[in-house]
Amino acid sequence: MDRSTSASSSSRLSRSRSWWSMTAKETLAGYLFAAPMLLGLTVFILIPMISLFFISLTKWNFIQGLSGVEMVGLDNFRHLFQDKTFFVSMFNNLKLLLAVPVALFLSLIIAIVVDELVYFKGFFKIIYFMPYISSIVAVAIVFQILFHPSQGPINGFLMSLGIENPPKWLADPTYALPSIMLIIIWTSIGFNMIVYLAGLQAIPKDLYEAAEIDGASKWRQFAAITVPMLSPTTFFLLITGVIYSFKTFDLIAVLTQGGPAKSTNVMVYEIYDQAFVNLKMGYAAAESVFLFAVILLITVLQFWGQKKWVNY
Repeated sequence: MDRSTSASSSSRLSRSRSWWSMTAKETLAGYLFAAPMLLGLTVFILIPMISLFFISLTKWNFIQGLSGVEMVGLDNFRHLFQDKTFFVSMFNNLKLLLAVPVALFLSLIIAIVVDELVYFKGFFKIIYFMPYISSIVAVAIVFQILFHPSQGPINGFLMSLGIENPPKWLADPTYALPSIMLIIIWTSIGFNMIVYLAGLQAIPKDLYEAAEIDGASKWRQFAAITVPMLSPTTFFLLITGVIYSFKTFDLIAVLTQGGPAKSTNVMVYEIYDQAFVNLKMGYAAAESVFLFAVILLITVLQFWGQKKWVNY
């Protein structure tokens, strides 16, 4: 009995060791496969974020090197809430948010038309998606020519219709930001449309067939079936669109540099201007922390509000 018990316990011990050895190997292999991603996440995201919060508490001109770092505590944030230029840039960003629902509405309409009424759907997907994957600098230069006040095709067309003094677009403080919004809408429609098409094709056709049997009109089907079933897709595109609008920089940098008269000066361009033009790295970091807090707050509010209108 003692020998059999000893052999049984020895067998269980060897199986346990073999199991732990295999588990350790699988865990190590998993970490090795994930290591490049974790390393990139740490080096390019986590460390810069931690450094950002530290730099926001300093007064630092990075040209002077680390020896020029001077701790100022919360002075940058106190100055931030008294800076009219920064609040103008934030208000411009809030106005830029109006482009998001307009782009979503147009994208949904185009997606429905392409899905139901158009042949060669793949061709139209490519055509509408091209602006999204095109170089934003190239797109900005094209629109710079189109919006030229005196020699641009758009104003040439408007003058041919009898409009003697068409808008100066990017050169006019009143029309500069709406012009940027038009470009953002044009470039984002393709991505939104592709995502909406995937959502439309995932809606069960039985729902529409049952609605037709009950005598529901096309508009009723759209309001009672399409919109609720696409609400998760709309929520996703709304989140990404809001975040993208707050990150708008390249169009501003190429077309207006924040002008004219600060009418297109958005928060990211204001941060760039403070950091690399005025060389106020600590103040720019404080603005970045504030922008991070604004985006986080808006995202949290969207996730809280989605419980009332998103149907999963």
